[in-house]
Amino acid sequence: MAKFRKPVYVTAGYNTIALGPGRKEWRPKDTRPGIEHYVKEAGMGALNQVNDPANIDEGVLGNFMMSRYCRQGNRPGFIPMIHPALEKKPATGTEGACGSGGLALTVAIKSILADVAETVLCVGVEVQNSVKSVYGADILAGAGHYAGQRKTGHAHFFPGKFSDRAGFYFKKYNKPEATREAMALWYANAIENARLNPKAQEYYNDLEDPFAVGMTPPNPKAFCENINYYDCSKVTDAGTALIFASEEGLARLGVDKKDAAEVISYGQAESDITRTPDDLSVLWTTKAAVERALKDANLTINDIGVFEFHDCFSIGGIIALESVGLAEPGRGPDFVKAGRIKRSGDHPINTTGGLIGYGHPVGASGVRQAVDILHQLTGKAGDCQIQIDPNRPYGLSISMGGDDITVICTIYKKTGI
Repeated sequence: MAKFRKPVYVTAGYNTIALGPGRKEWRPKDTRPGIEHYVKEAGMGALNQVNDPANIDEGVLGNFMMSRYCRQGNRPGFIPMIHPALEKKPATGTEGACGSGGLALTVAIKSILADVAETVLCVGVEVQNSVKSVYGADILAGAGHYAGQRKTGHAHFFPGKFSDRAGFYFKKYNKPEATREAMALWYANAIENARLNPKAQEYYNDLEDPFAVGMTPPNPKAFCENINYYDCSKVTDAGTALIFASEEGLARLGVDKKDAAEVISYGQAESDITRTPDDLSVLWTTKAAVERALKDANLTINDIGVFEFHDCFSIGGIIALESVGLAEPGRGPDFVKAGRIKRSGDHPINTTGGLIGYGHPVGASGVRQAVDILHQLTGKAGDCQIQIDPNRPYGLSISMGGDDITVICTIYKKTGI
């Protein structure tokens, strides 16, 4: 992919709360907000940060399974619902499983680069708590090859997939105990960061020792062979939005560059959904997407100052460390145990909680990651704010759909540097 032909910026980020078990607002027996609520709140949250919604040229909505969770199709039709000024303007919907939000980012970027829009409202949404968990597991199995894998797969399909990855990793590197500790530390880091984020699903988590809880032995009779419940991201309802713009677009919206971050590259990679890789200790598609984005940005992985990893499961985060080149093969657990992913570490990852801490509204997570990188680079992350190294003024997000099938890596730069 060629380098960007002109600057592209993101601004006006907004996340709703991540509603689901763990939130004080969660009342399972009550009627809960529908997909319309989250699209509207997130979209208006972004539009309220610019001078006039009429200055938005088009919209894009990322979502995975509204057709099954909510019996609703036609994603683009929800963009005009956000504000009357968006009526009759172009809109697009994207679907790539858990990478649906990441795909929405790429559509917005391409519209700016193609000169067909100067401003694009990008929204991600998912409502999952509309069905019981056993039905939700079956819905989510659509992110894999349903016809070829579902019948022989685990009842909890995707936990089973990453349990298999964990088991493969344990055997390949012969360090199950050290890896189990690192997985528990990944969970603890997610909880510590989520406690700083009022919109995170785990914001109210008051466990005295998250690491000890994360060390709970897996119970294959009740769940999976190699992971426990704490290794998993949450079932979440949420929406998120931000605006992409050219330089002209920022001016039209009345946004100063200091309130925006520049998108300097993205890498997208796809794997054959019908095949399973022989070596489960590597996220091969993630590796390809990140390498492509770094090459186009003329950066190395060590130039990045803040990261958003797609930690749908703790073992996925550890394997990703190695797949993108932060840690040597087999040394991901050591990287975590050394504290390097913590907000005080040299490679802070998921500073607002990640998928395990913030929650995982599947089709929205890729957009949520972009919003949180934007907030970090513009100094608007509140209690989650970290100090951005002026020598490493870049943020990198990884949006992964399915078991490393659809992957989008996006790199952002702090403006004014």
